[in-house]
Amino acid sequence: MRLGMGKLIRGWNLRFSRSAMGIGYSVIGVMAALCLWAAPAAAQQGFIHAQGRVLADESGNEFAIRGIGLGNWLMTEGYMFKFKKAKAPRQISALVETLVGHDDAERFWELFRDRYVGRNDIRLIKQSGLNTVRVPLHYGLFLGQNDPLGADSLRPTSFEGPGWALLDRLIGWCREDGLKVLIDLHAAPGGQTGINHDDSTGFPLVFYVPRERRRTEELWREIARRYRDDPTVLGYELLNEPISTYNDEDVLNPHLETYYRELTEAVRAVDPNHLIFLASPQWGQNMGVFGPPFTRDLVYVFHEFWSTTERDAIQDYINFSLLHRVPILLGEAGEFNNQWNRAFRALNERFGFGWSFWSYKNLDSPTAMVSVTSPPGWDKIAKAGSMPDPSLAKAGLSRQEAKAILWAYLDALALGNAKVDDCYVRSLADSEASFAAHCPPAKP
Repeated sequence: MRLGMGKLIRGWNLRFSRSAMGIGYSVIGVMAALCLWAAPAAAQQGFIHAQGRVLADESGNEFAIRGIGLGNWLMTEGYMFKFKKAKAPRQISALVETLVGHDDAERFWELFRDRYVGRNDIRLIKQSGLNTVRVPLHYGLFLGQNDPLGADSLRPTSFEGPGWALLDRLIGWCREDGLKVLIDLHAAPGGQTGINHDDSTGFPLVFYVPRERRRTEELWREIARRYRDDPTVLGYELLNEPISTYNDEDVLNPHLETYYRELTEAVRAVDPNHLIFLASPQWGQNMGVFGPPFTRDLVYVFHEFWSTTERDAIQDYINFSLLHRVPILLGEAGEFNNQWNRAFRALNERFGFGWSFWSYKNLDSPTAMVSVTSPPGWDKIAKAGSMPDPSLAKAGLSRQEAKAILWAYLDALALGNAKVDDCYVRSLADSEASFAAHCPPAKP
C-alpha cells in the first residue's frame, strides 16, 4: 500500500458483462488472447515449503509466487475512496455514519464487503495468469472486544466478526480456481506501523501495549488453527510494513525479529504446515534488522514503489537472499505505470524473487488491474472525506442524496460495471517484445 498515485498511463479499458455462461469481455477475442499470452498457472498440490532460495510443492516442483493484492476490501484505505482526511478505517467508517446514519452505514459496509471482491474477480485473476492473491486483513473484522482502552480489556479474546465468513468464501473460490491465498495482517491490534494504513492512533502500539501484543498472538493462533489443514492457504504474513520511519526505529527495530519469533511460535503451536512471511520494517525496505532464519519455511518480504528498474533497486534483497539462502517476496509494488510494472516484475524474476503487485481494484485509477468508475455526485462524498470536520451541510449533501451516491458506488463495484486494464494484465505476464507490441508507451 502507498499513499500516492503514480504517473498516468492507460492501457486498453475492457468491460466485463455477466452472462449465463459466467463472465466474458465485451471486446471480442480478448479472453482468447489472454489464454494464449498468459497461460494459467497450474494448480499446486499440497503445501508449499521453502527449499533454499526457492519455494516448492511437496513433489519438489518450484512454485514462483505471481500475485496481486486485494487492497481496500477487508482493510479500507482513504486514498482508494479519494479521501484526503478520512484515511484510516476508523475515520472512513465514521464518515459514512455521519453521511447516512448508523443503520444504513452498517448495511453499506455489509454490501461493500460482499461486492468489492466477488466470484468473477477471482476468475479474472486466474485467467490473467496469476497464481496467488494476497489478502490484507483488519483485525477488527475478526476479533470481538475492540475498544482499545475499554472495560473489556481484560476479558478473554473472542473470535467473531464478518471477516471469517468472507475469508472462508474467498479461500473456497481460490481453491476452485487453483489459486493460493496469502493472509496478510495489515492492521494488527494497536497497530504495527504507526500510520493510517494500520488504523492505529499514530503509534505502533502492538510493540508497547501488552494487551495488543497478546491479542495479535491470539489472533494468529486462531487463524492458524482454522486453516492449518488447508493447502489453498499459501502462508501467513505476520505484520504488514511494521515500524514506520516516524516511530522509534532505533528502539523498536532490534525487537522486531524477537516478536516475529513469538508470533511464529504461536502459529507453529497449532500449524506446522504453512509458510511464514516476515515483512521488513520502514515501509518494507530494511532487511538489515534480520539475522539468519530462526526456523524453517520463512519467506522475507520487501515492498518497492516508483524506484528504478535496475539491479541497484533490489541489490540489498539479493544480498540478503544469497547470504542466508532464503526466499524473497516482493510483497507490494506498482501504482506507477504499466511499463514500470513489466520492467520491475522482470527484474525480480531475473533474481528468483516472487512478487505480488498492488492493488487489484481501485477507484478511477489508471494504475490498478480493475478501475471502478465513480458514480455521479462522488465528488461531494470525496469532499466530505477531505474535510477535517465533515458534515452533510458542509459537503452540500442531504442524507438521502448521500445514500443514493453511496449505493450507486456499491453498484459500480461489480466487475461487470468496472474497467479492466488489459495492459496492466499484460505487464504481469507478457515478454518485453509482446508487451511493447500491444502496449506502447504513452506519448509525452
